[in-house]
Amino acid sequence: MRWTQTFIPTLKETPAEAEIVSHQLLLRAGLVRKLTGGLYTFLPMGLRALRKVERIIREEMDRAGAIEVLMPALQPPDIWQQSGRYVSARDVLYKVRDRANKEWLLGPTHEEVITTLVANEFSSYRQLPRNFYQIQTKFRDEIRPRFGLMRAKEFIMKDAYSFDSTDEAAQASYQAMYDAYTRIFRRCGLRALPVEADTGVIGGKFSHEFMVPADTGENEVVYCESGQYAANIEKAASQGPLVPLPCTDTGPAPEPFPTPGVLTIDALSQPPYGVRPEGQIKTLVYLVESRLVLLLLRGDDTLNEAKLTGFLGTNQFRAAEADEIAAVLGARPGSLGAVHTTLRGPAAELPVYADLALRGGAGMTTGANRDGFHLRHVNLQRDIQVARWADLRTVAPGELCTVTARPLKVQRAIEVGHVFKLGTKYSEKLNALFLDESGRQHPCIMGCYGIGVTRTVQAIIEQCHDKDGILWPVSVAPCEVCITPLSVQPDNPCMQTAERLYAGLTARGVDVILDDRDDRPGVKFKDADLIGFPLRVGLGEKSMARGEVELKPRGGSMTAVKAEEALDRILAWRQAALEANSPAS
Repeated sequence: MRWTQTFIPTLKETPAEAEIVSHQLLLRAGLVRKLTGGLYTFLPMGLRALRKVERIIREEMDRAGAIEVLMPALQPPDIWQQSGRYVSARDVLYKVRDRANKEWLLGPTHEEVITTLVANEFSSYRQLPRNFYQIQTKFRDEIRPRFGLMRAKEFIMKDAYSFDSTDEAAQASYQAMYDAYTRIFRRCGLRALPVEADTGVIGGKFSHEFMVPADTGENEVVYCESGQYAANIEKAASQGPLVPLPCTDTGPAPEPFPTPGVLTIDALSQPPYGVRPEGQIKTLVYLVESRLVLLLLRGDDTLNEAKLTGFLGTNQFRAAEADEIAAVLGARPGSLGAVHTTLRGPAAELPVYADLALRGGAGMTTGANRDGFHLRHVNLQRDIQVARWADLRTVAPGELCTVTARPLKVQRAIEVGHVFKLGTKYSEKLNALFLDESGRQHPCIMGCYGIGVTRTVQAIIEQCHDKDGILWPVSVAPCEVCITPLSVQPDNPCMQTAERLYAGLTARGVDVILDDRDDRPGVKFKDADLIGFPLRVGLGEKSMARGEVELKPRGGSMTAVKAEEALDRILAWRQAALEANSPAS
């Protein structure tokens, strides 16, 4: 590839729309261009990197025994209605109508499509196990597209789906994908941490996310430095808050006291009240589908809505509005509580769910369900009728690990992959059934496995860059080598040697670009560093006079080598660089 024969529109200035460094470099290095919010065009250099990531994914999926297919992006709504996700996933669905006014969906994922395929084609245990995968464009109605390819309305994803006849076989399929993901991200040059994760709207028994540590990541990972525990903040558990509950003695009966204008945990902790947050019961009112429920946490804790989703078995809930609350409880937020003597009429029928960190608490303070009043001396076991206890809180840094008893840390990260063990959720609803050896019918046991391909490209940039630009790993770089002659006249020794190297590297399968622009050396060097070509080969008048060329790895030191040795040295460097990211067989 010659620079003058492709299209690489680099930018000197950072576009104002780009909030994080990887988004800035995608634009400045001429890899993508924005069409509108959440929609991007891949330009030649960006597309080359994208295709290399796709190639690595395909190789490892094939190695793991998965079979490639390509499913429609346009999907009928009836299979989503059959699975139940037409309602539960409605916020992300793009719905379109054809000329006959028939509704269709632009697929955000393909569980329904692949399960329908298997339901129609497979009927016996002899046809299992199977694992199908595709690399396909997905569409999700993001309410706020941002961070470039990280949260887009249209993106490319690798999704795979396994079908097994036994739980043991399903676990083997899950492990095969887990191992393949480890190899994929290693080959892409990424440090990706597998962490326990919430299954979210897809559902399932358990899952792991593959997270790339990055200060600008939208997710948070809770981990123990020993490496024995790591989980998404939405899933993470600990031994509990570091500050204990104030009291566990029975104590006197609840006593109301006036708190005019006190509406927050912080306000009640100030003089003249001085009730520390850990001694307060935070009462939240949520509308779950069509019913109000009361949620109780310690005053110093935060509700984790992902955990609430798993606990309730639905994501169709929201915080109740003040008027909705007042109509049932007789008070407004800031004065709410669950002490049974304060719940009357319809409020007495509301289920109360409490976080485990409150268990055994006494001497607590909570709202009196009377505006401007609170109750002190509240004993959870005596005064509140808790329907169910659950882990509903968000883990805080420093709390002790449930595995090692060491302090937990929290790190921001980018999710690049997710593996789920789905069980029979979709196969039961979409009739993906098989007959066992004795002729009895069972639903297939499923797993699903996703990698955000376009997101992975940007995650590599987010993790691999410096002040000058991108630091592409060789395996996914748009071009592995950039040959930079400082004179591009055909009869100049610089250009003649550059042409010989270009031909030799091309013949040996090296992705190489020849910078044949008649431009200043500084411009050419800065562009090469900005785009992030792993090795730059410099050919100037002075070095050529000594019979040498200059090899400069991106981010490394320059080395002068004899011109006649340059080809072999470049090939040896490339081989070593590829092996550095190659996982063990």
